[in-house]
Amino acid sequence: MVLVFVIAGAAVLGSGVATAEPAGFRPADVPMHAAPPQPDHLAAAWYQKSHPNVTPMGTNDFGCVPNTAHPRPVVLAHGTDSTAYSDWSAIAPRLAAAGFCVFALNYGGSPGAESYGTEDLVLSAHQVRVFVDQVLAATGASEVDLVGFSQGANVTRYYVNKLGGAAKVGQWIGLASPTYGGVMYGLVPIAQSIPGALDAFARVTSLAAVQQAEGSPIMLDLNAGGDTVPEVRYVTIGSRVDEMIQPFDNIALRGPGARNIALQDLCPSDLTGHFHMVYDLFVQELLLTVLEPSSPAPVCRPVPLGTGIPEVIIAGNS
Repeated sequence: MVLVFVIAGAAVLGSGVATAEPAGFRPADVPMHAAPPQPDHLAAAWYQKSHPNVTPMGTNDFGCVPNTAHPRPVVLAHGTDSTAYSDWSAIAPRLAAAGFCVFALNYGGSPGAESYGTEDLVLSAHQVRVFVDQVLAATGASEVDLVGFSQGANVTRYYVNKLGGAAKVGQWIGLASPTYGGVMYGLVPIAQSIPGALDAFARVTSLAAVQQAEGSPIMLDLNAGGDTVPEVRYVTIGSRVDEMIQPFDNIALRGPGARNIALQDLCPSDLTGHFHMVYDLFVQELLLTVLEPSSPAPVCRPVPLGTGIPEVIIAGNS
């Protein structure tokens, strides 16, 4: 079963002006069938093919009551062309076991979609806004913590910075965040110089993928006036060998008070890149310490360069 939540009312844009839901808006899908943890994206994809509408174990329990140790529910946002289960099947159960109320949505999907995070980033940010309101109403909490992977970092930060979400968010955490977009090994500037090339790329990939290119109108809008806003704690966790975001400095936030963590500065032998980030054990343990500083320190383990890439490619073409 997939729940679709609709919360009536006006949307608050970054200008502070109330407005109706934007044209084309549809609420996010909220998967409700709990499914077991998986070791990587491929295993999650295979499981999901025969078990539609699954959510990571421990997530989307709308009867969960936050406790004094963990007063803010954690809302997880997946990456491009993915799902809540594909990206969070390993991390989410660990957060739930640690005592957090954990929620995960499938945003940015076309009608009847099996994969998400492909549609307009701004509409997806509005889906996050509605979902956060639903989580707060169900749990009685006054704020959430947001954790976004890849596009999920941009979508959730757009909600915080531009749609009035700052008042409802304690901490924002971006894993492999395309904060200033990517050049994808220099291909983006070439495509931007060829009339129609980005439109063609969007047709074979997705609108959301093109919107996250360095220098795109959406990325310029997201960071206009500063990439952070007051009252929210911002943390990025990125890899120096990220396969999608180059240069590496495009991951970091530049606003006051932002904390930017380079994975290899803490664990030089962990060469996890973009795609394996959410299945990397060190990153999972590090995330727990960011959300709950009293958590045990992460254990450094060697991870070979390129880990997770074959699994993502097979999963995306199977």
